[in-house]
Amino acid sequence: MCTVCGCASGETTIEGGMPVHSHDHAHEHGGHAHAHAPGIGAARMVQIEQDILSRNDAYAQANRQHFDERGIFALNLVSSPGSGKTTLLCKTIEALKARLAIAVVEGDQQTANDAERIRATGVPALQINTGKGCHLDAHMVGHAVEHLRPAEGSLFFIENVGNLVCPAAFNLGEHHKVVIFSVTEGEDKPLKYPDMFAAADVMLLNKCDLLPYLEFDADLAEANARRVNPDLTIFRVSATRGDGLAAWLRWIEAGLETQRARHAETVDQLKARIAALERQLAER
Repeated sequence: MCTVCGCASGETTIEGGMPVHSHDHAHEHGGHAHAHAPGIGAARMVQIEQDILSRNDAYAQANRQHFDERGIFALNLVSSPGSGKTTLLCKTIEALKARLAIAVVEGDQQTANDAERIRATGVPALQINTGKGCHLDAHMVGHAVEHLRPAEGSLFFIENVGNLVCPAAFNLGEHHKVVIFSVTEGEDKPLKYPDMFAAADVMLLNKCDLLPYLEFDADLAEANARRVNPDLTIFRVSATRGDGLAAWLRWIEAGLETQRARHAETVDQLKARIAALERQLAER
């Protein structure tokens, strides 16, 4: 597991060369440290992992509170490299941007290529380069939220580093993990990387336009995914041709509408509480 492999040696930077460090966000970010495995006993390794994940979960809780207080719907997109994740995200943005406010955090070890692709669609995006790190964490996302300042009632995408192992363990404060799995990867991918498919709520089986040209059993791939996670919502899509995207877009819009409704209900409850307190004060 990456929490003890030393993968994060090397500085994480937000686009523009700014290192990730402590700031005045509502929660204090201290980052998460990765320890090196040689010479560390099994019990100590477990303790280190627990400490790192516990700290990350605290940051994730603060991120989630930030999203919920503003009616923002946050999705964490995860996949192996080459699944078509960025292309799929661009197509999703192009279909929704006329009626929804959208912001994007991009995670890669190096380059701002994907953030530039997202910005070309007309929505704001911020690149986080993790250096030797193999995933985004809630600390990094908290910094990105500060810079992007997503609007109330908006859609917030986090495109994670291409990796089906480490991102499974790190909650970023998102409402759902969405795993993208392409038909060029092999039907047994969910069985090889079960933690990610267990952590996800949605699976997009991408590049389905290639099915006539491949020896890939889509039904078996879905069955393998549901062996790991029986509750997984699955959409078969083609980012290049547009097949299946309508159902995926409806799912997003329904989730955002639910998030906005919860936010509005909370605001109404607060207003009612304030009004009740004001009446009590007036009666004294």
